[in-house]
Amino acid sequence: MESQPSRQSGRYTFEEAISRESPTALIKSNSDAAAAASSQSLSSILNNPHVAKSDWWWYSSSSSSLAPPEFAPLISKASSELTRSDFSTYFSSISDSYHRFEDIRNHSTKDLESSASDSQGHGGEALVACLREVPALYFKEDFALEDGATFRAACPFSTAAENLVLQEKLTQYLDVVELHLVKEISLRSNSFFEAQRQLQDLNVEIVGGCSRIRELKETIRLLDVDLVDSARQVQHLNATRTNLLALHHKFNLILYVKQSLSALKLLVASGDCAGALDITDDLQNLVDGDELTGLHCFRHLRDNVAASIESINSILSAEFMRAAIQDAGNSDVVILSQVKARASIPTNGKDDDQVNLDEEETTNFRDCLLPIIIGLLRTAQLPSVLRIYRDTLTADMKNAIKNAVAELLPVLLARSESEFSPGERTVDADGGGASLASKLRSLSSESFVQLLSAIFKIVRAHVVRAAEVKKAIEWIMKNLDGHYAAESVATAIALGAAAAETSEYHDDQGGSLLPFSSQRAARVSSFQGKANDATSPSNMSINFSTDVLRENTEAVVAACDAAHGRWAKLLGVRALLHPRLRLQEFLCIYNITQEFITATEKIGGRRGFSIRGTLNSQAKAFLDFQHDSRMAKIRAVLDQETWVEVDVPDEFQAIVISLCSSEALISENLDHVQNNVETNHGEVIAFNDGSLVEDTARGKPTPLAEAADKNKASLAHSNDSKMKEHGKFTSQTLSYKGVGYHMVNCGLILLKMLSEYIDMGNSLPLRSSEVVHRVVEILKFFNTRTCQLVLGAGAMQVSGLKSITSKHLALASQVISFIYAIIPDIRRILFLKVPETQKELLLSEIDRVAQDFKVHRDEIHTKLVQIMRERLLVHVRGLPQIVEGWSRPEDADAQPSQFARSLTKEIGFLQRVLSRILHDVDVQEIFRQVVIIVHSQVSEAFSRLEISTPQAKDRLHRDVKHILGCIRSLPSDDLSRSSTPNWGQLDEFLEQRFGTKAG
Repeated sequence: MESQPSRQSGRYTFEEAISRESPTALIKSNSDAAAAASSQSLSSILNNPHVAKSDWWWYSSSSSSLAPPEFAPLISKASSELTRSDFSTYFSSISDSYHRFEDIRNHSTKDLESSASDSQGHGGEALVACLREVPALYFKEDFALEDGATFRAACPFSTAAENLVLQEKLTQYLDVVELHLVKEISLRSNSFFEAQRQLQDLNVEIVGGCSRIRELKETIRLLDVDLVDSARQVQHLNATRTNLLALHHKFNLILYVKQSLSALKLLVASGDCAGALDITDDLQNLVDGDELTGLHCFRHLRDNVAASIESINSILSAEFMRAAIQDAGNSDVVILSQVKARASIPTNGKDDDQVNLDEEETTNFRDCLLPIIIGLLRTAQLPSVLRIYRDTLTADMKNAIKNAVAELLPVLLARSESEFSPGERTVDADGGGASLASKLRSLSSESFVQLLSAIFKIVRAHVVRAAEVKKAIEWIMKNLDGHYAAESVATAIALGAAAAETSEYHDDQGGSLLPFSSQRAARVSSFQGKANDATSPSNMSINFSTDVLRENTEAVVAACDAAHGRWAKLLGVRALLHPRLRLQEFLCIYNITQEFITATEKIGGRRGFSIRGTLNSQAKAFLDFQHDSRMAKIRAVLDQETWVEVDVPDEFQAIVISLCSSEALISENLDHVQNNVETNHGEVIAFNDGSLVEDTARGKPTPLAEAADKNKASLAHSNDSKMKEHGKFTSQTLSYKGVGYHMVNCGLILLKMLSEYIDMGNSLPLRSSEVVHRVVEILKFFNTRTCQLVLGAGAMQVSGLKSITSKHLALASQVISFIYAIIPDIRRILFLKVPETQKELLLSEIDRVAQDFKVHRDEIHTKLVQIMRERLLVHVRGLPQIVEGWSRPEDADAQPSQFARSLTKEIGFLQRVLSRILHDVDVQEIFRQVVIIVHSQVSEAFSRLEISTPQAKDRLHRDVKHILGCIRSLPSDDLSRSSTPNWGQLDEFLEQRFGTKAG
């Protein structure tokens, strides 16, 4: 019944739409509209497949008006006249509707049969069929006939008849949709009523369940009243008793904490750090546990304990600083007063006063430090306190040196006023005479050494005290086996190691502001799960002890480094003055600095590279300046040398004696050094880095130097009477290994310089290699310059000599031979301190210099032979004029000719000069060559002569005999087979010409 109004409503809607959109329908008459409506209603009824034929109805009176337009031509015909073709138009117009009707009828049976199955999950197929029958255009969400495209697609017709057919189609589409909707609703109605029935049943069950619950509650209430209340009352009373006991324990704990805090304040105020630390340990255990949790009155207990621990650390740190530093500072005043009171202080820097503690003082000092160290170990503050101690010790060391300089400088300046000559006083470039640096530079070398000696004493007092502190801490940390405090120290180390490990852990986590007690609690929780060896208590204790010992050692090393820095600064202020000092003055400063370095390095256990670098640089500057001055001096002396023989003073002979004695003492010296290294541990200092500092590096005299001093002393004593008689002992030759050498001024000065170089090499062992280089350089220069002046005749222009004579050459040869002779001994002495790695190179250099001297000497000898050759050639060129007079009968002279006499005279003069100056071996070597030249040149000259008269032959015979007689007297190392001395070609000429042998 509801489908019919909806159908009518749908029809009217489509008709209204067609009326609005189609202007053709608006101009039709009302009768046509009524006829169309009647025919549409009839066709809808006829086309309904669900209505039986008996239900069809229509009004016969209006049949004509309700007939379709296609039947209009047939109405006027009789029924006998109608044929099938007359209805072809009608058939064609309803064919589509008829086919759809057949399809719907064919499917209606299937729909009815599958209605049961549709209700069980197959519903919706009718709607799908509806979608197949109705065009999809009408199911679009944006379907609107107002849209022109949509209207044209839905209503493509333009005539009234076509619009009526369209209305019929639309009505049919609406009926199909409504029919399938009703079918779907009917299929789902059973499920709806079934769900409603089940909901009613559930409501009934819920009401029954609520009634049963009320019954159970009542039953339980009755059971509680009869059975449970009494037992529960007993349990409640027991819990109350337990709570009261816990409360009583809390009150007792509160009382104990309060009393502990009061006692802690008293102990901290009285300075009893050990008892205060015991209380803090107990309070920390309570704070770290759960017993005080929730007590609001103790919310600041952790902070109070941390503040007390900080106060204890401050007290312990102050006591440690007082015991370690302040007591040592009292000795500075005593040392300064002693230095001021003394009229003179030894300038060698040595002092027999020792500041080492005796055994009793050492024991008392260790007992004084023991409780302080244990307390600092328990709080894990010993490494940080040692770092503070290191900084304080360093600052105290610097202040002590600064105060010593400030107090002693005026006294030493007043003493130095009379020691400086006007030419020696230095003036600062900046004119600031009142500055500390200028005052230090104004000191004489002796006063400066006195200042260094005083500073040495003060520094030694401080570093010895620091060393005692270091030894005491090491003794406490490592050597307490069997001591009464051994267990306390071990416990303190374990607690300190755990606290230090916790602090490092929190630092690694980004830093922690928790106090010591909270860190302790965190440590307990963080270490429980660790089983590796790295965090075991034993390893933590070892690491903590290692940190303490390292900081302990670094404190002493830092103090020594500070002293080294101040000492090096004092040396640096006078860096421009020290190279100009005399050797002994510089050695005083060098030796006291070496002793200072050795003493501080022995205590600190580490090499002072900075101060050693400063000392070595000043030693190098001193060596360079001394070498440059000596090079300038020897250059000036050589340029002024007249190559005249001089007497040799005894001091030069003493130098040669010291060189001679060195060869016998070298093996003894090496054995002495080796024995010192092996047996005397006080003379060799071993450092942590494995380096050694030998006793010879401290400036002490070696056996070689001692022997030289003894030889000088004995020589001076033996010649004391001669010195009284002659004023000063001198000799004509300088004796070396039994051989005398005639000397000139430059040779003696060079010998003195070589002796000074040897002294510098012995006194500055670290610069021994450079000393060898300087010796090689000055020897090269002396040899080269001597060659230029003598062999090259440079002395004629420089010294004003008229000529270079054989005597000049002989003296030059003596000087060169002497230097060449002593070079091996000089090399042997200098190489005692040269490192093995550099010996090979230096040996080759000094050997080349020695070879140059030998070549120079040989060249001088060759020059002497060449001079004799030139003189011989001069005489030989004048021989023909002399021979022309031999044939005159009136010549009855029985003497040799002028040629023979002049030649033998010059040879004899050369022999006398060389024999008096040169050694026999050199003279023989020279005259061996002269004899050979005379033999060859004279025999050749005589062979060219044409001798025809007996008088000429007699004169020739006399000349030959005269020349041979001169040759026989010459010293020569002739190695010929003949037994005749200096036999040669002239003897053969005499035998061939006159038939006589030389005899």
